[in-house]
Order: sequence, then structure tokens, then C-alpha cells
Amino acid sequence: MRAFQLDPCLARDTIAISQLGLCDLRLMNDSRWPWLILVPQRLGITEFHELTPLDQTMLTFEMGLVAKTLQTTVGADKMNLGTLGNIVPMFHLHVVARRRGDPNWPGPVWGHGTPVPYDAGEAERFADEMRRAILPA
Repeated sequence: MRAFQLDPCLARDTIAISQLGLCDLRLMNDSRWPWLILVPQRLGITEFHELTPLDQTMLTFEMGLVAKTLQTTVGADKMNLGTLGNIVPMFHLHVVARRRGDPNWPGPVWGHGTPVPYDAGEAERFADEMRRAILPA
């Protein structure tokens, strides 16, 4: 059996935060928005409905946990959830915290402007903050 491997585009554009029960939790390397990505660790899945019912339930639980924690931590006005997958076929779920007045508010984050990567220290600080909040010891 093949081992799960992250899509090269997701590996390039995101920073690892932690492994949850089902998903690999990652930080989108674009500091304009607090933006996390959940990637179910399943081979060959491109759509939500291809997950088993148990995996669908687990993903829903992890999405809720991550969205609530992110919203509370950053003080978001609105949480955007999306599973576009038009460019990266591997199934993944975006969890984006939005604030009134952020870049392109109230429009979508996808395809807006040029990404602004985190500096290494800021990315690690934010990833650590998310890890501690989502997975308290």
C-alpha cells in the first residue's frame, strides 16, 4: 500500500502545523489572511463525497474545531470555508479568517493580488499558536 503524500503544490504553498485525527493541518503561506488548510490523509481523494462516511464526519468535526479556534484566536468577523480543488486536485479544505477591511473584503481571497509570504519567525509563531490552541496539552 502506498503512503499518503501531500500534493507538491500544497507542500510548496503551505507550512505544516500538526497532524489531527484525519487531516494534515497546514498554514497557507500568505500573511494577508489567517488561512489554514485541512488535508485528509487519504490516497486518491479529490472530492468530499469520495471520503467514507466516517471520514466525512471526522473532517466536519476537525473543520469545526479549526474554524472556531481560528476565529476566536484572530478575532475574525467571518469564516470562509472552501473546497475548490480546480488547480490542486488533491482534496483539501480551506479555512480562512476574514475581517472587515482586509485585502479584497468582502470579495474572495482566491486569485486576489500577489501572496505575501510570512517571514520565517512569524510563520512559526502563528503555527505554534494554532497548534497550542487546537491541541492543548
